[in-house]
Amino acid sequence: MREAEISRAIVEAYFNDLLESLSLDVAIVGAGPSGMVAGYYLAKNGAKVAIFEKKLSIGGGIWGGAMGFNRVVVQEEAREILDEFGIGYRPFRDGLYVADAIEMATTLASRAVKAGVKVFNMVEVEDLVVKENRVAGIVINWTPVKMTGLHVDPLTVEARFVVDSTGHGAQISGHLLKRGLIERIPGEGPMWAEKGEELTVKHTGEAFPGLYVTGMAANALAGAPRMGPIFGGMLLSGRKAAFEILEKLR
Repeated sequence: MREAEISRAIVEAYFNDLLESLSLDVAIVGAGPSGMVAGYYLAKNGAKVAIFEKKLSIGGGIWGGAMGFNRVVVQEEAREILDEFGIGYRPFRDGLYVADAIEMATTLASRAVKAGVKVFNMVEVEDLVVKENRVAGIVINWTPVKMTGLHVDPLTVEARFVVDSTGHGAQISGHLLKRGLIERIPGEGPMWAEKGEELTVKHTGEAFPGLYVTGMAANALAGAPRMGPIFGGMLLSGRKAAFEILEKLR
């Protein structure tokens, strides 16, 4: 067992996946709950999809539950998604269910990868490719390069659709704003769990030709309320975006 062979195995495996992912059906930015659910349904139904996550870890805001209590709530409407992924839960009351945040994050990630999603963590999307008034890909760089402010040119990934699953900041849609391609991002409104959950799903969709928004990014674009540690809307949002994109890919 030679150290160089271990390094060669890692480098070859990673870059084979990266090379294969330079042209995608769907590039998802952000490996939170809505992004991973969208990736799962897309890949399961034959789309070529990769998720790009700027952090070292995946899972978005799942891990900490609420205030570090690592449990999350899911409402009745999204329970079937927990069942499909095989995520355990226990009934609370009034159609609410409590799930273990750690199990949810790890299971969503595992099922997405097993469905065929490629996940590239520590990769930040610093811009969008826009051609003829349509989003046509993403511009990527290593997160440490962006954090240290080094002047290093990026690479580009082509995609028929891009999904902004970056959460509260709607960072990918923000690239369109700074280019003057959309008028405003009002940001999320104050806490209102019931309305926030409803509107997360309602506002999930194509915000600009070729660009979909899911989860809290959808609420940020619409100025809809935040909802805290209830995650059913995130799961439903990811599934809705996936099915709409699949229809267009067909």
